[in-house]
Amino acid sequence: MLLQGTHIALAKGGPGSEREVSMATGKGVAEALASLGAVITELDVKDANFTLPDGVVAVFNVIHGTFGEDGQLQHILEARGIPYTGAGSTSSELAFDKARSKARFIEHHVPTAVYQLLPLETATAVDVTIPLPLVMKPLREGSSVGVHIIRNVAGIAPAIADLKRFGGEALVEPFISGKELTVGILGDQVLPIVHILPRDGFYDMTNKYPWLSGKGGCDYFCPADLSPEVTKAVQDAALAAHRSLGVEVYSRVDILLDEIEQPFVLEVNTIPGMTATSLLPKAARAAGIMYPELCARILQLSLQTPRAQA
Repeated sequence: MLLQGTHIALAKGGPGSEREVSMATGKGVAEALASLGAVITELDVKDANFTLPDGVVAVFNVIHGTFGEDGQLQHILEARGIPYTGAGSTSSELAFDKARSKARFIEHHVPTAVYQLLPLETATAVDVTIPLPLVMKPLREGSSVGVHIIRNVAGIAPAIADLKRFGGEALVEPFISGKELTVGILGDQVLPIVHILPRDGFYDMTNKYPWLSGKGGCDYFCPADLSPEVTKAVQDAALAAHRSLGVEVYSRVDILLDEIEQPFVLEVNTIPGMTATSLLPKAARAAGIMYPELCARILQLSLQTPRAQA
């Protein structure tokens, strides 16, 4: 897909905890679109007070997490009548809220772990009803920010204290030991599964982005070494999760595969990492879709997607 002369504004950065990751994603996407002939204006967006240049055909949104992935930017662009990439305002808001998306998964029979919503203001260890070991996480953060894996009762109180900085409630789930997988969805196409193997600990910010801290890291296997039956079950679960939230255009669905190879959907990422070496591009490449083509297809599918009218 050639984009000769097409003026694209690339929204990157944002005010959230994933700002530096977004800046790296923005650099990669800008280079990929420019290689196809597009004219790129890069916008370092820090809040709602941003200005778009004249003649922009669409905004390519690569702001991970707060503001870019939670529906706020989408609402603003819809109000301005500006086309943009990825999920719409409603589905973005739904997918970013772990409590609402978990409820939707269960409603639509998507395989996912049981959970508890824990009010943090007065919570103590005795209020936690999920058996140990367990996971506690903020409702509205990405990239495993604020995630606590707790193996004994003594770890609950410090986790509650820490999670208060992210909001008034936390999500509590059983800790599932098994393979960490992720599945990209592009339009109606389910991409090959990526198996993520952290070199230490779990798939947290340090292991996802070792270039930020100089430590951590993961090994990745794509397509994942799974039987045809398990592969189908995992991909079916990913597509069901994506559709249950009404997500448009593309996403990346994170899944845990337990020791008896049963999949459990964790979350749907509507603005996944999009550097040339990120997981969605890895999966696309395994399906024969090179990085510039992936960026172009996201743009093309987005321009064909009806949006809410302000």
